[in-house]
Amino acid sequence: MKKWIALVLVVLLALASYVAAGPYLTVSAIREAVKTGNHAALSDQVDFAALRVSFKAQLSDRLIREAGPDTQANPLGAFALIIAGGAINAAVDVMVNPAGLGAMMEGRSVWNNVRDGFAAQPQAVGDAPLDKPDYRYESFSRFTATVQDENGKPVVFVLTRDGLQWKLSDVRLPL
Repeated sequence: MKKWIALVLVVLLALASYVAAGPYLTVSAIREAVKTGNHAALSDQVDFAALRVSFKAQLSDRLIREAGPDTQANPLGAFALIIAGGAINAAVDVMVNPAGLGAMMEGRSVWNNVRDGFAAQPQAVGDAPLDKPDYRYESFSRFTATVQDENGKPVVFVLTRDGLQWKLSDVRLPL
């Protein structure tokens, strides 16, 4: 009887350890996939549907805040915001894919991505994606890895757990 209890405790401890280490393993897998340009491996670590929704919401919010209440109150301005919102949605749909996300994590600009056909660029030593992030559990199912952009502003990569698997589901941009 004691052997069964010990076995159950060992299995539960191993399972809890795996779940606790999951976000670190996912960040490591994302880092390696971006460094090697392995888009299939990156796809396995990212929830692209949730990421698209997040980017669209952040960029639309930024657009509306920048436009201000005067533009929103003006019928022509409101129409322009609708058109700009559609352009944002289309751009996010095009850019939020394994190649675009890898390029963003490498720090390449959109223009360089388009010009180079989203080809992986060799990185300098110490210039790894998600290099030296600050890790934090926000809950049992939510984990963040925060890095600084070139301007020193935080970019927060949010991983969420679905069952035993962790996936990148949100990137909080410094807008």
